[in-house]
Amino acid sequence: MTSIHAKESVKSFLSGVKTTITPEIARVVRRGYTRKEFTRDLMSGLIVGILALPLAIAFAIASGVGPEQGLYTAIIAGFAISLLGGSRFQIGGPTGAFIVIVYGIVSQYGYDGLASATLLAGIFLVIFGLAKFGAIIKFIPYPVTVGFTAGIAIIIALGQVPNFFGLRFLAKDPADAVGKIKLYASSFDTVNIYAVIVGLVALAVCILWPKITTKVPGSLVAIVVATVLVKVLGWDDPVNGHGVVTIGMKNHIPSGFPVPHLPNISLEMMQKVFQPALTIAMLGAIESLLSAVVADGMTSTKHRSNTELFGQGIANILSPIFGGIPATGAIARTATNIRNGAVSPVSGLVHAVVLLLIMLVLGKYAEMIPMAALAAVLFQVAFNMCGYRSFIKMFKAPKSDVIVMLVAFFLTVIIDLTVAIEVGVLLAAVLFIKRMSDVAEVETVTEALKEDDEEAAHNELSRQVPKGVAVYELAGSLFFGAVDKFKDTMARISDKPKILILRMRSVSSIDAAGIQMIEDLLNRCNSEGTQLLLSGVHAQPVVALTRAGVLKQLGEENALGNIDAALNRAREILGLPVVDTSHEVVQAPTVSWEKSLDKPWMPEESNAAVAEETPEVIAERMMDEPIVKIEEKPGK
Repeated sequence: MTSIHAKESVKSFLSGVKTTITPEIARVVRRGYTRKEFTRDLMSGLIVGILALPLAIAFAIASGVGPEQGLYTAIIAGFAISLLGGSRFQIGGPTGAFIVIVYGIVSQYGYDGLASATLLAGIFLVIFGLAKFGAIIKFIPYPVTVGFTAGIAIIIALGQVPNFFGLRFLAKDPADAVGKIKLYASSFDTVNIYAVIVGLVALAVCILWPKITTKVPGSLVAIVVATVLVKVLGWDDPVNGHGVVTIGMKNHIPSGFPVPHLPNISLEMMQKVFQPALTIAMLGAIESLLSAVVADGMTSTKHRSNTELFGQGIANILSPIFGGIPATGAIARTATNIRNGAVSPVSGLVHAVVLLLIMLVLGKYAEMIPMAALAAVLFQVAFNMCGYRSFIKMFKAPKSDVIVMLVAFFLTVIIDLTVAIEVGVLLAAVLFIKRMSDVAEVETVTEALKEDDEEAAHNELSRQVPKGVAVYELAGSLFFGAVDKFKDTMARISDKPKILILRMRSVSSIDAAGIQMIEDLLNRCNSEGTQLLLSGVHAQPVVALTRAGVLKQLGEENALGNIDAALNRAREILGLPVVDTSHEVVQAPTVSWEKSLDKPWMPEESNAAVAEETPEVIAERMMDEPIVKIEEKPGK
């Protein structure tokens, strides 16, 4: 690479980093931010801040930490996500998706382990953003997402059973679902009917209130009604009451802002929580980008995924420094933000400030909230989260996808989320490879060429296959999963033809295993006195075979653009007269940069959609074309 290319590469990289770390709020301000827009953001942020209060407390308690840590997370991380993220409407904070993984880390390693995992996850997310992994995250298989999302919903609901029914037990609440069910079943004789009444009232309000109005969140109304009910009737009185447990009986909500301090982090702890931290990062990336996509659909805007990942990473680095837990974009709160008229990330900043003021002024009143009411709110969250329609609809998909979904679901419920995602993605990849190898084909087409009119214009005479020539056609991607099928078929060639033509018009891509297969076949042909010809090789296979030196070994004159040219080359080798097809109209190459190339193996019908998007081809094109500085258009 020349020095000018190196300088341009560095400048391009730095420009990309600058674009990634430039938050959406900066673009909004640069574009022009009016007082009217601020008023809309202020009202929306106020409503979302009130909605976030009970959810932040509920998610924190369900995760095995104190309610104040949920509030710290919603305030600090929520503010950072809006300030540094790539979406105009994203509202960040603790979410139900993290409950399972956070509870497991806290149970095993305590808060220091959770702080280490959160900090490490934040670093992963920053790396994801700077490395432009925003588009890659979408390759998490859909069945895996459906499976573990439904599994998380089951775990959330299961974890709230003791609070909803007021169960009492001496043993520690286990982290696994089977252990929870056994413990709850053995303790069901301790049900508190008054806690059940409070829970049912709160659940009814959550379900019915949106039918009255959506301006005020139903979860907030449910919390207020349940708290008033318990206080007025005195059901929480420790002496004369009925044992209805409130937040204040188990936890204390501070009335001051947390002092930043580095958590107790060690290299040993980092090694222990590395895997859970990666799961937090992946889960946070998936949920935040999914939330941003939902916001795009509701507003006809477009978020910047890499900037969003960068902002999420910084937020998760800051959260444990202020005593918080993992945070990500929250779909329900983001949707509420949009419905209430938000126009910029300022609404997310307002939401965090509102939460801070509530904590400082009304923290003591939040301690009066019944745990049964929080359980009811989380029951509704779990129901909305489970995506039962998508889960049921998946059973109409191919069996392999159903298997992946069920594996991810049961592993989430029975073992843990980390294992579910790892095994689910691996299983989906293996099944995808098998599916791709199943559609890969190799067959002899020597006798069928006359009926074939798909490639180039030609006459019947040009398609006559000379004696001693065999034509085989490959179809599908020539990759490691399909190579064995090709090898088995090619190994059955027993007549040892003088010339073997491999027709590759339907091979859009090739990997190292495919290259090795072609090279092995070439060596075998050379040892048996057979001349190998390639026909209709597409752009990506051409680049790969050229770099591997296979085309040089084959000889460029033996790689032809279409089957007619390949048959003429065979006639030339055999000393037979060639068929003149010069009068035929040759279709122009469909890939623009091919026009300047004099390479006989490029097929006239080259697949432009595949070829131009192939990384190797793009790299080749960039090296060959003159460097042109692209100026960013104003307003972008």
